[in-house]
Amino acid sequence: MNLTVFGATGGIGQEIVGQALASGHRVTAVVRDPARLTVTGAGLEVVRADLTDPEAVRPAVAGRDAVLSGLGPRSTKDAGVAARLTRMVLAAMEAAEVRRLVVVSAAPVGPEPDDGLVDRAARALVSKILKAVYDDLREMEAELSRSSTDWTSVRPPRLQDKPLTGTYRRVIGGFPPKGRFIARADVAHAMLATIDDEATVKQGVGVAY
Repeated sequence: MNLTVFGATGGIGQEIVGQALASGHRVTAVVRDPARLTVTGAGLEVVRADLTDPEAVRPAVAGRDAVLSGLGPRSTKDAGVAARLTRMVLAAMEAAEVRRLVVVSAAPVGPEPDDGLVDRAARALVSKILKAVYDDLREMEAELSRSSTDWTSVRPPRLQDKPLTGTYRRVIGGFPPKGRFIARADVAHAMLATIDDEATVKQGVGVAY
């Protein structure tokens, strides 16, 4: 497949690029600073672009089979970036008539699993601390819902920098019970796996160990 990846220099983005190349896909990585992209390989095209202009981004998505996005706030200081940049990506995709989009979001944006009072209390505390971040991701998902794209939002819990396992759990429209962690590599794997999974279209997908 021909894929475009936004947020390609982030932890999940670089995993998406590397795994996609290893699987034989052709990848266009859209970045602000090419020097921060450490992944290399045949089939990789690196496009330097500012995501403030959909027309500037449009050539990077035109003719692609799917677009994957690792865009999102890295801290509360970045709150707002996910919705704003995703809005630009959506505009570019709709102009280029590209439909398939897979984005990374976060578990608290989706429905709350019934894991017991302790887990609910812990999630409530984290959600309060990171309220601006999760509000940003909720607005991003609202933008997806308003779009004409065939989107999927992959919602992981706490992220870890560990090797790919491929043994995570996945729940369409919900979240795995007692799922607390997942490696960025497995999030990337899950995102790539949803591309041609029609059951995930216009759905949130919870992933965790």
